[in-house]
Amino acid sequence: MPIRLVKLCAWLLLAAIAFVTLAPIGLRPNSGYSPTIERFAAFAAVGLCFALAYPRQLWLIVVIVMGAAIAFEALQLVSASRHGRVFDLAVKLAGGGFGIAVGAVAERIWRRLLAKSSA
Repeated sequence: MPIRLVKLCAWLLLAAIAFVTLAPIGLRPNSGYSPTIERFAAFAAVGLCFALAYPRQLWLIVVIVMGAAIAFEALQLVSASRHGRVFDLAVKLAGGGFGIAVGAVAERIWRRLLAKSSA
């Protein structure tokens, strides 16, 4: 997948998470899974996309993904129909960290495979 497309996916996914997290509760989509699984999966996906899109800026990715989780949860405290909770934040941070770790490892493996095939 071209790197530009991966970058676009990362930013669009983060924007979608922001909308779903901050929009009125009636606009929140329901996948049928528990909200905890949805939160973890969403932030794992965004962490993975950012790690693949920006492999040389790992610390910046951590700041963006973890900062977004903290900001989105804090912004829910000022919304009348939403509520920010520490448990939800912990799930989002765990999902984001998991996605970043998987993306970073996958990118390193991919780079090594490419180096071996060109040698």
